[in-house]
Amino acid sequence: MNLPKLYPIIDKGMLDAHGLSGGEVARELRGAGVRLIQYRDKVAEPSSILRDASVIWEVFAGSGCRLILNDHADLVGPTGFDGVHVGQGDLAPEDARRVVGAGRWVGVSTHNDEQVRIANETSADYIAVGPVFATGTKLDADAVIGLDGVRRARMLTKKPVVAIGGITLANTRSVIAAGADSVAVISALFAEGATIEKVVRDFLENLR
Repeated sequence: MNLPKLYPIIDKGMLDAHGLSGGEVARELRGAGVRLIQYRDKVAEPSSILRDASVIWEVFAGSGCRLILNDHADLVGPTGFDGVHVGQGDLAPEDARRVVGAGRWVGVSTHNDEQVRIANETSADYIAVGPVFATGTKLDADAVIGLDGVRRARMLTKKPVVAIGGITLANTRSVIAAGADSVAVISALFAEGATIEKVVRDFLENLR
């Protein structure tokens, strides 16, 4: 499995904070040429998530970018997305797999070595580890694992590892060097005085 090195997450909370729509951000991400994105909405009703995710799907249609939906495995089919990402408090990876099917991706979040070991024994396609650095994106964020946590995860699994939490343009290379296959970026997409497309192009250039 060849995971793109950059994994932007379109987070509804961040969209609202910046007065942007999912469609607007999706168009900038497509313009930058990303190959993998996730849409995350932790609070809205399923009908609202379905509507917003469908707009994102329309933007990326025909681009070859893989679209992952956070949490809602049951909405993956209706939205046309390519997979689901589940957390420790969501559906278990095997339950998510039964919902989305064998042809779609299932990703799982982990926050310590034991969770990585457990995730490694599932059918999850990739394992997210973090938060690597301190982050303000999640109010209930787990303890920071640091680069050492990424290194340990790399030793514990042969599955692709996605590092998440406090990832910025300045620290991406160190995270990849620690063993991550991909870095998930949320708040760092929004930089004062720069378009999201420009920020993402800088990330992609830095990750070459």
